[in-house]
Amino acid sequence: MEIKSLSQLVEKVKSNNTKVLVVAVAEDIHVLEAIKEAYKIKIINPILVGNLVKIKEISEKINFNISEIQIINETDNIKACNIAVNLIKKGEADILMKGLVSTNILLKAILNKETGLQKSGLLSHVALFETKFYHKLIGVTDAAMNVQPELIEKMHIINNAVEVFNRLGIKNPKVAILAAVEVINPKMQATVDAALLTAMNKRGQITNCIVDGPLALDISVSKEAAKHKGIISDVAGNADILVAHDINVGNVLYKSMNFLGGANAAAIIMGAQVPIVLTSRADSEESKMFSIALAAALD
Repeated sequence: MEIKSLSQLVEKVKSNNTKVLVVAVAEDIHVLEAIKEAYKIKIINPILVGNLVKIKEISEKINFNISEIQIINETDNIKACNIAVNLIKKGEADILMKGLVSTNILLKAILNKETGLQKSGLLSHVALFETKFYHKLIGVTDAAMNVQPELIEKMHIINNAVEVFNRLGIKNPKVAILAAVEVINPKMQATVDAALLTAMNKRGQITNCIVDGPLALDISVSKEAAKHKGIISDVAGNADILVAHDINVGNVLYKSMNFLGGANAAAIIMGAQVPIVLTSRADSEESKMFSIALAAALD
């Protein structure tokens, strides 16, 4: 059954084996509130790495009973991140989550060539949105990691997003490469890259999906708009994944859907050996919990 809402995603996770999630620098009230909810419905067993005193203080404040949860006391942020990554490396945890620590510090531990978690390719941000204005869940990438990706980096970004959808049971997701227009304009690099990525998909260099572009946002999500503009496409009006040209486009689209469109979101980092939950402070507690559920759903 195709998952069409984030609540369905949570229900799917409930029927899976409970995953172990390790939090690096766990003394963050927003993160612990999300962990509390995910732990309550038994989709994860957490391991909390960080300042034990602060973790206990916050847990008492939010009425989170951590008496049966493993806590590793480490007050140094760099060491805490390395411990969390090492637990993943040893197979003692399935999901990594960022706590109250700089993203750069956590990424340094993840990307360490000898002790880190990166697979081939690159890390990228994949968000899954549920909005009343669209008929199914829709992905947006990359809104947080890659600033101005070049062509090959975009290929890896697509592959990471497609992997999420494939692992959720959507075998051939439709990928729209976004641009302002549908025609190729050498002065607009987004259109050139989109055309090349489409060709790469047709020639088998990008697989397990259908890629088309350049497509404007309205064409990507509205069959009526595509018909009005005379665009014939397997992706138009039915996109599963929207690929942004750069982080500016991706981030504005992400936050517009959240703050102006009222959409719910789940977001993770892909490209490592395990999913990474790396949420923004601006994300709601519900969104953080959905992000944990998304990571746990990727069997």
